[in-house]
Amino acid sequence: MLRAPFGAVGVCSDDLVIRSIVFLPPGTPPLAPRDALAERAQRQILAYLEDPYCSFDLPLGLSGTNFQRRVWAEISRIPAGELRRYGDLARRLASAARAVGQACGANPYPLVVPCHRVVSAGGLGGFANATGGFLLDTKRWLLAHEAAPLPLTQ
Repeated sequence: MLRAPFGAVGVCSDDLVIRSIVFLPPGTPPLAPRDALAERAQRQILAYLEDPYCSFDLPLGLSGTNFQRRVWAEISRIPAGELRRYGDLARRLASAARAVGQACGANPYPLVVPCHRVVSAGGLGGFANATGGFLLDTKRWLLAHEAAPLPLTQ
């Protein structure tokens, strides 16, 4: 777990794959990585926090439903500094915006799969299944870090 400007980032891994990445509230104390892969993830996250155009090269565990993986693949194609709306992704996937939003909320690999780049038609939308608090503050920080234009509402 490492400190970040918006709080902290936790990484759960084993010797082979990253199992999850989570955002933790401000004040969460850092912990040293427990394995080489967690250390590698920490280095890449720190690099991203310095330069939002850094790319990630981490082995991710297989997670989610087929639909969620399709959504996450679409999200992974969104470049830093750009936004997509839930509805835009839904049209590309022949689905509904709400289903895309739920898949975004279930994303176990935020930052690597940059779900913060997906917003609602009326504003910022949610983030990591939250509609307020430190998680929405985290989304705002990430978008500002990438110089993505913040939606006008919310």
